[in-house]
Amino acid sequence: MKRRGIIVPLILFILTVLTTMTAGALYEGAHILEDPWQILTGLPFSASLLFILGTHELGHYFAARYHRVDVTPPFFIPAPPIPPMIGTFGAVIKMRSPIATKRALVDIGAAGPLTGFFAAIGVTIIGLSLSEVMPTPEEPVLGLGSSLIFELLSRLVVGETREGYELYLHPVAFAGWIGFFVTSLNLLPIGQLDGGHLIYALFGRTHFAISRLMTVVLVALGLLTWHGWILWALLVTIIGVWHPPVVDPCVPLDRKRLFISIFTIAVFVLTFIPYPFYIL
Repeated sequence: MKRRGIIVPLILFILTVLTTMTAGALYEGAHILEDPWQILTGLPFSASLLFILGTHELGHYFAARYHRVDVTPPFFIPAPPIPPMIGTFGAVIKMRSPIATKRALVDIGAAGPLTGFFAAIGVTIIGLSLSEVMPTPEEPVLGLGSSLIFELLSRLVVGETREGYELYLHPVAFAGWIGFFVTSLNLLPIGQLDGGHLIYALFGRTHFAISRLMTVVLVALGLLTWHGWILWALLVTIIGVWHPPVVDPCVPLDRKRLFISIFTIAVFVLTFIPYPFYIL
């Protein structure tokens, strides 16, 4: 890789480390302006979150390189570290050459969310073991919805939460929760999201109709549950619900890629949260 090609990603990564550390420290109640060294209290959150996001993007990167697709290194995107922001808008890679077959498309599209999913499982288990069960506060606070996988891990690691008590997530567990949520967002069957890649590989030209239908579903879900789904539907519509064709569409999916596709769709079901935020 040319040196020029890594300078910008490296600078963005360093900035994202700083912004996510700051966000994590602020969530911990640190007073960074009074004592800048308190930013280090945000390190567990930052390291856990960037590990999940980085694993996700490297999964795409190495799968693309395996299939001889010209691809950029991961670009981490820093964000304002002001609650409720988490200090990053995620990470992306850009493919600079077309994908040859639907088999390659499945490998590249699924590699990111699958590796990120397993990374989030490990991070969540560690974080839940550090979390505490405390009485439900009297004043209103923001609560987090639970995906099927997060609920399962919570029951295995922490156990049942008694009535009148709530599980207060350690920053590492919060990073794991975000990791699952980001995985589900990427696996939405829309456009050129990871889920869109799989839908295109499975259904070809029907992909566009499925993408449009899913945006309508998101709007309906936003009206019924979390309004943020409407914003997400608008964002993916602006980005585009179309998917570029592969070079050789005549090569069919084999059993291995069908299994990968089905397993990845199951991961979407396990990580999706219809109501991600609510008031306790």
